[in-house]
Amino acid sequence: MHLGRYDSCGIYQIECSFCLLFLFVEILERVWEISFLFVMLFCFCLDLLFQQYPGVSQLSSSLGGLSLQSSPQPESLRPVNLTQERNILPTAPVWAPVPNLNLDLKKLNCSPDSFRCTLTNIPQTQALLNKAKLPLGLLLHPFRDLTQLPVITSNTIVRCRSCRTYINPFVSFIDQRRWKCNLCYRVNDVPEEFMYNPLTRSYGEPHKRPEVQNSTVEFIASSDYMLRPPQPAVYLFVLDVSHNAVEAGYLTILCQSLLENLDKLPGDSRTRIGFVTFDSTIHFYNLQEGLSQPQMLIVSDIDDVFLPTPDSLLVNLYESKELIRDLLNALPNMFTNTRETHSALGPALQAAFKLMSPTGGRVSVFQTQLPSLGAGLLQSREDPNQRSSTKVVQHLGPATDFYKKLALDCSGQQTAVDLFLLSSQYSDLASLACMSKYSAGCIYYYPSFHCIHNPSQAEKLQKDLKRYLTRKIGFEAVMRIRCTKGLSMHTFHGNFFVRSTDLLSLANINPDAGFAVQLSIEESLTDTSLVCFQTALLYTSSKGERRIRVHTLCLPVVSSLADVYAGVDVQAAICLLANMAVDRSVSSSLSDARDALVNAVVDSLSAYGSTISNFQHSALIAPNSLKLFPLYVLALLKQKAFRTGTSTRLDDRVYAMCQIKSQPLVHLMKMIHPNLYRIDRLTDEGAIHVNDRVVPQPPLQKLSAEKLTREGAFLMDCGSVSTLLTKLNTVPPGNSFLIIFFFQTHLPELDTLSSERTRSFITWLRDSRPLSPVLHVVKDESPAKTEFFQHLIEDRTEAAFSYYEFLLHIQQQICK
Repeated sequence: MHLGRYDSCGIYQIECSFCLLFLFVEILERVWEISFLFVMLFCFCLDLLFQQYPGVSQLSSSLGGLSLQSSPQPESLRPVNLTQERNILPTAPVWAPVPNLNLDLKKLNCSPDSFRCTLTNIPQTQALLNKAKLPLGLLLHPFRDLTQLPVITSNTIVRCRSCRTYINPFVSFIDQRRWKCNLCYRVNDVPEEFMYNPLTRSYGEPHKRPEVQNSTVEFIASSDYMLRPPQPAVYLFVLDVSHNAVEAGYLTILCQSLLENLDKLPGDSRTRIGFVTFDSTIHFYNLQEGLSQPQMLIVSDIDDVFLPTPDSLLVNLYESKELIRDLLNALPNMFTNTRETHSALGPALQAAFKLMSPTGGRVSVFQTQLPSLGAGLLQSREDPNQRSSTKVVQHLGPATDFYKKLALDCSGQQTAVDLFLLSSQYSDLASLACMSKYSAGCIYYYPSFHCIHNPSQAEKLQKDLKRYLTRKIGFEAVMRIRCTKGLSMHTFHGNFFVRSTDLLSLANINPDAGFAVQLSIEESLTDTSLVCFQTALLYTSSKGERRIRVHTLCLPVVSSLADVYAGVDVQAAICLLANMAVDRSVSSSLSDARDALVNAVVDSLSAYGSTISNFQHSALIAPNSLKLFPLYVLALLKQKAFRTGTSTRLDDRVYAMCQIKSQPLVHLMKMIHPNLYRIDRLTDEGAIHVNDRVVPQPPLQKLSAEKLTREGAFLMDCGSVSTLLTKLNTVPPGNSFLIIFFFQTHLPELDTLSSERTRSFITWLRDSRPLSPVLHVVKDESPAKTEFFQHLIEDRTEAAFSYYEFLLHIQQQICK
């Protein structure tokens, strides 16, 4: 084709404008082809770079932490008018929000069941956090039972040389030989051994090692992580055998549980065990191998306790097993005719401390009354007339520092003290609980316990003991929490002793223990788009191995207030606030704690309202991420720990506070806001399949009497206790509920579809938690239904708002 001609000077001239345009388009096509080739080549090189050095892709993931403003408004920021949208409770359980990270980092991130932050978008500055009026902190469940856990055996545990962070999926590999710490940003060398990947049996791919592919791992530690040889598993049982204890009958249940689970106690061939009983004197038991029967040794001088035969009171479980069985068979009847009414708990604990100090281990204390003799004796501080007070609730703190001091001494000797309080009257749990709080122990409480007159409590003790005696345990543990430079921790919650600013001493660690920590932003995070948190739990296993369990959590940094609200984890926030409120109740007053909880709602919703254009004070608006916040706070205010105006025994209140401070989030949320289901109309619609079993999934009901019908059957799941409310004369034919009342706490197995569905659902609920809940069956006319109705937190009581009234109160406070 000819588009022009040459002129006299030899220059080619275009003959028309159309031809000029045609030529221009053709040139553009050639340029586009060349550019496309360059782009394809660049992408190919970039892909190779990402595959060889994943740290590069992780750095580029900063896009995942940028502001949300440029994208469509997320669902979590959808404004919700709380006073108009009354039915805000989802019909399915609330899941943890997923951090706004790129897909690769989401896959690598730590499970929220182990590690959770109240904000999944971290504000760049403390000023921005203050403006949002939201709590910033972490909820930890570090030793929970895991079905899959990468266990790494290596001579070299790779850590940052500066801040000692363990290598994890969120570090950056600069090249094959160097990696940058994601917490302090120091560049470290990759050890030669780390170049080899034991899983793929390949060399030169450090980024594919399991430590860099899993955010939860467990290392087998070397001798560098030991101050002494790993201790054996040592268990000491300290038992109240006063008249009150014998009358309650707990010894029969305990001894039977021990006999059934003796071979299942965590440990190895070195495991040791011992027993101490006490009333007004202290009784030791010589179980040395070779004796024909156990020998009781009585120490009556409780003012100067000593060990009669120090070497034969803690014996090897396997060498002395027959003597141990003989003692357990005899113990329930040994004190049947006792007239001893006194309790020398303090001296018994002093004896236990002396006995355990050489090795460390676990002391299990069973107590049924106020200690009345010797060190640590207590006086009754409860005034029953003040149980319904709407003003001051006194005596939430300990009456003496004896139990705290003893716990700290035990912690120093790697001994934890677990308390089982089985009381029929006030026992000053506020004082006794200190023995477990400061030694990293745990607390169990059975009010009005009696093995015959209160069978549900007896069943609960039996189930709790089965879990307690057989669950995994870690000894002589410490836990350290690290975070990205610029963030700092300032308050810890849980049962432990704080050894330094970020190190918790845990003489024992168990899979049911939860912890919380409050955070602040000390330096601006404007230079980073991601922050990370890492918890490392160093412990000795029951088999004598020194191990380190590491969890790492990665979250984006944001610069706008809207993004902060978009990332609120409302359940984590309410659990952290509950921990803070317990501290406030003890250090200041219950009234101050309640006011602080209400103000947390007022301040956060008021701050959010300031971000909305055309904000109307006539409406109470919350972002979708915070829509359940007022409901959960109201539930907290009506919880035993914080409620007023309702008759609440002091020990019951203190125990609720102890649970808040030591339970992991998943269990604490059921305690704060139970799940209510209607179960007389279960269907297979939406059912799930678990181990070849069809499990119905009924929708959640809001906690209000308006959801209860006279002909229905309703299950209230509070975590450790489930209550079934129904009416005998209105149960549909073929259902199993008619027969439940004769069984009290067990569901019968009837050959009907309805019965099968009910049992399947309740069994699934029970199996989804470590402690099997006790099932209380209550009919509509029973006085026991009061406890059921106290959990209907959306309804008004004489001393507390209904949910709607609470919303109006919040709105009124905002408009002031």
